[in-house]
Amino acid sequence: MTTTDMPRPVDADAGRAVSKKRPRSSGSGGLRRAVPATTLLWILACLYGLPVLWFILSSLKPSSDLFSYPLTLVPHNPTLSGFKAAWDSANFSQYFINTAIVCVITTILTVGVSCCTGYALAKYDNKWLKVFFLCILATTMLPSEVMLAPEFLVVRNLGLYNSFAGIILPAVLTATGCFMFRQFFLTVPDELVEAARIDGARELSIFLRIMVPLSRPIMLTLAILSFQWRWNDYIWPLLMLNDPNKFTVQIGIQSIVGAQNINWSVLLGASVISMIPLIAIFLVFQRYVMGADINAGLKD
Repeated sequence: MTTTDMPRPVDADAGRAVSKKRPRSSGSGGLRRAVPATTLLWILACLYGLPVLWFILSSLKPSSDLFSYPLTLVPHNPTLSGFKAAWDSANFSQYFINTAIVCVITTILTVGVSCCTGYALAKYDNKWLKVFFLCILATTMLPSEVMLAPEFLVVRNLGLYNSFAGIILPAVLTATGCFMFRQFFLTVPDELVEAARIDGARELSIFLRIMVPLSRPIMLTLAILSFQWRWNDYIWPLLMLNDPNKFTVQIGIQSIVGAQNINWSVLLGASVISMIPLIAIFLVFQRYVMGADINAGLKD
């Protein structure tokens, strides 16, 4: 063996040095790509958060400071008089109970119906199911105001006018919920379903014991969205209810507004009060909204 055939320690050390430097360059490149995206997200968060912050801080201002010039973000003399006046001027406790009943029942029914519909649309091959899915998606192309008149006539003819059932039933089936569950169940491997069928599991057992636990993140996400939709719903309860004892929160806030003048301090306080349950629901359940391991139970 000649000297040229023997490995040179200097070249080996140089190769190891180069291999050690490569991850650093890739890491710095990833950091450079992440900085603009993170900066953009922070800018968008500030743009969306500033009006909300202004709204909350304005509710702590007395009426005389709301339209003072120059406008200020932080109240000079913070007060809770607007919140107290809003709570005393309206029956908020009854409004909260009515709205909670509507939101909880509607959310449970919406999640259940959407889960069943999404599973059928994703795992059963039938041309009529595809047509039905297109019909559901077509409802998203129509403004909600277009469907108010026919929905009102149907609910009135069923004898559900001025009742919570008249508010709940039309809101149970949503195109968004069916689409969310269908897209999720499409990502679940068919081998998991086939393995359960080979083991002798029935369709209902497969759905309740396999599919429903896997779809928990989607269920929680839709539950948060559905609760928010029903809590902020204003037009439909306004059309359906004429009994003040059955008013929801949004109609109760509207009743505070006078015909000739508006007490903005009271209105802002009532609006912030109505936001508290939504914020609490999101803070409690948002940590449970995480990805599910859809490959659980499958062997390589």
